[in-house]
Amino acid sequence: MKKQIEAIEDVQRRDTKQVPGLSTLTYEKTLRKLKLPTLSYRRSLGDMIEMYKILTGKYDDDVSKFITPSNDSYTQGHHLKRYKSRSRLDVRKYSFTHRAVEVWNNLPDTEI
Repeated sequence: MKKQIEAIEDVQRRDTKQVPGLSTLTYEKTLRKLKLPTLSYRRSLGDMIEMYKILTGKYDDDVSKFITPSNDSYTQGHHLKRYKSRSRLDVRKYSFTHRAVEVWNNLPDTEI
């Protein structure tokens, strides 16, 4: 999975170097100049949008049953925290429900 992500990021890196006047800048400076987010940021943002839609009932109830509420009595954070199960296999580790829950649970209460 990481290899594919890096390959896609390399395409954006190479393409942004083609913009006249930006070929000498670092990738990060080029993105700022073009007002483009990194691809990893866009993936995380997309995950958070999907998670919000799932948890607010924009999809079938069948979808939300795979993302269980946290039974943690820890009061820090927001009220929509989800339970993140442990995974042994990489297939599960990189699935939407597994990777998105970690980021979702770290959002501050004011963001939700």
